[in-house]
Amino acid sequence: MHEQFYTILQVSEIIPSVSVSISDGSARIETLLHDSRKVSNPAYALFFALAGRRDGHQFIEEVYASGVRNFVVSNDEIDHANFPAANFIVVRDTLAAMQALAAYHRGRFACPVIGITGSNGKTIVKEWLAQLLAPEYRIIRSPKSYNSQLGVALSLWQLDDTYELAIIEAGISQPGEMQALQRMIRPDIAVLTSIGPAHDDGFSSTTEKITEKLRLFEDAKHAVYSPDDVQGVTVPSMGAHTTWGSGNVVLQVVGYEMIADKRCRIQARHANTDMAIVIPFTDAAAKSNALCCWAVMLSMGYEQSVIAHRMALLQPVEMRLEMKKGINNCTVIDDSYSNDLSSLAIALDFLRQQQQHPTRTLILSDIPGADGHEEQVYSKVSNLLADNKIDRIITVGPQLLERADKFGFLNHIAFRDTDSLLDSLADLTFEHEAILLKGARKYAFERVSGALMAKVHDTVLEINLNAVEHNLNQYKTLLPSPVKLMAMVKAFSYGSGSFEVANLLQFNKVDYLAVAYVDEGVELRKSGIRLPIMVMSPSPASFEALVARRLEPELYSFTVLDDFIRVLSNQDVTGYPIHIKVDTGMHRLGFPVQDAKRLSSRLQNTDAVKVQSIFSHLAAAGDAEHDAFTERQLNAFGKFANELTAALGYPVIRHIANSVAIQRWPQAHLDMVRLGIGLYGVENKLDSRLLLQQTGTLKTVITQIRQVAAGDSVGYGRRGRLVKESTIATVNIGYADGYDRRFGNGVGYMTVKGRKVRTVGDICMDMTMLDLDGIDAAEGDEVIVFGDVTELAANIGTIPYELLTGISQRVKRVYYYG
Repeated sequence: MHEQFYTILQVSEIIPSVSVSISDGSARIETLLHDSRKVSNPAYALFFALAGRRDGHQFIEEVYASGVRNFVVSNDEIDHANFPAANFIVVRDTLAAMQALAAYHRGRFACPVIGITGSNGKTIVKEWLAQLLAPEYRIIRSPKSYNSQLGVALSLWQLDDTYELAIIEAGISQPGEMQALQRMIRPDIAVLTSIGPAHDDGFSSTTEKITEKLRLFEDAKHAVYSPDDVQGVTVPSMGAHTTWGSGNVVLQVVGYEMIADKRCRIQARHANTDMAIVIPFTDAAAKSNALCCWAVMLSMGYEQSVIAHRMALLQPVEMRLEMKKGINNCTVIDDSYSNDLSSLAIALDFLRQQQQHPTRTLILSDIPGADGHEEQVYSKVSNLLADNKIDRIITVGPQLLERADKFGFLNHIAFRDTDSLLDSLADLTFEHEAILLKGARKYAFERVSGALMAKVHDTVLEINLNAVEHNLNQYKTLLPSPVKLMAMVKAFSYGSGSFEVANLLQFNKVDYLAVAYVDEGVELRKSGIRLPIMVMSPSPASFEALVARRLEPELYSFTVLDDFIRVLSNQDVTGYPIHIKVDTGMHRLGFPVQDAKRLSSRLQNTDAVKVQSIFSHLAAAGDAEHDAFTERQLNAFGKFANELTAALGYPVIRHIANSVAIQRWPQAHLDMVRLGIGLYGVENKLDSRLLLQQTGTLKTVITQIRQVAAGDSVGYGRRGRLVKESTIATVNIGYADGYDRRFGNGVGYMTVKGRKVRTVGDICMDMTMLDLDGIDAAEGDEVIVFGDVTELAANIGTIPYELLTGISQRVKRVYYYG
């Protein structure tokens, strides 16, 4: 058996280094780190200070303080005396160094590797192959969609000699990227899924993109692809080619047949023999992905009877981790679509980020494929749990039951199967805790999730936390490194949630949060948010609560300033942080610009407060017609801020730029910017340089479908008159949920099965009626209520803010990482 670790001295010999400073050459390396926020297993970790948007060298002191003693850096000016027990390997490129280590590690193991690339379907094909090949192999695969230059290296690092097959994704977005991935993966079987428009903007042509992706195939023993996707580009593999599609191919598709229970029969010819598979899916993407998997299995020598049997049993792939409101003020994190060590580590890391509850509970099933390696696998599980500070573990399955001794340091409750857990659920206490569900598919943890969920109606607002994080990083690319960032989470984070979004922002180290009212800030503090929080509309009645929770008020008039100073004086508080709002032209709230001298005098005569920031609000930063007015606002603000700061005699943060000004007015970045609606994927179209992602999707379901005769009417006041016989669907959302009444009578539309359907009649309090107009839908089918909020808002003469903030609190929020 190979050793499953390296010494730091061995690592220094594997990766190309400029210089090495080793204080303990025997230091053991088991874990690769690249993010100071995600330090795990610090005693045996190696931190790579990656360059990029966040320079990892800035966090070495923080990582060292957390217990890490091994570093790969590209800055040879670090004063090693400040880190007396540390080992440093200095390289030219830290990412390339990590990739070199991953490539070496991959080369130590003889198990076959399947490498998958393409535009669409990579992750689905990977997951389906894992299902299809599991009976013969213990498989390691890229967790979730870890297919980047960094993700591939981290995926390969998980290899050890207990695995019999590796399935690794390779994703690229521009020329020159595949070479590094190919050197690491070196696939025995290279697979190309379908080619689509994804990442087209990174290449000069589709041909260039295909050529780059096919570099993965160099030196592969088997190549699997459809000639339709390579579009005439030569596939560089010198090994056997298993092609699929139409024409002269190895697996020739003859036709498709839809059959009962939403299944599809795919008919094909292979080796002059007619054959077929049935898959439990009917959409075009599923057919393409299934054919790709079929070709891979043929290339591996599987009998057609085995392929057909397993294809019929394919399961849908839920790649997203969901966070939902649970019973008794709990948060349920459902990541039970798969269960392996890599995805468990990722899910535990997400659980550790949650600060809103004092207790963290893990419900874990046996890990598939551990047979014969149980001791090694569950020892790693035990180490993961100890490292991630789990308070309680509930296990399901005979392997975990037999190894209860490995979890003696935890509050551990063990069950042999899921039924036993469900039978005992009423006797277990779940209250004010974060609960992570991580179960293999056969344990059907969806039943556990359902039992732990708070009961609400079927309308949900799904918030993609990946998209929130992506949008945050998009705006950060526009900011010079010294500029701070305040994120607006007022109005329930523009309808997207409170602590859930704030937790993500805290993890991503924004500098400030801003809320509208003290109550919002109090809730964030109760949920474990430690960031500075500015309250934009504090009332004097709330000042004591504000001070008790260390919230920072916006002060905009002498009356409010004097009231706050009085409260502080009564409590003998000094130096309390405040934020001064100045009115430069919005004429809403703020000290007049001409009052700078008077305000300076008032602040100089008290030690109760300390000005943390001076700010104003741009009235029309996104409207080119008013750019001259914006210039005048900026000039007025600069003059006021300079005068006040000079009088105070200490540095003060200045901020005036909102989301659109971050893009259009770089001279307004100053010391800090305030990111609001842009964080949630809505941007100003006048200067759309950012690739923002929609963060929220409002969904409901069809409650009832009925046929209504021509000439009849639908809804209150009989305003929904039908000119022809129509199929009318009633859906579970109305104006009490935040679906505006102005969307009634055909003004609004929703999406059913990918097609737009118009509203019929007035919007009701709890329901809306839709004209299905020829769509083959069924009761219980999903309906997308809000997609593009910018377009929908324009349809009723309002703005996206109103639609987003108007979504009722009774609508369940489901948070997920996609």
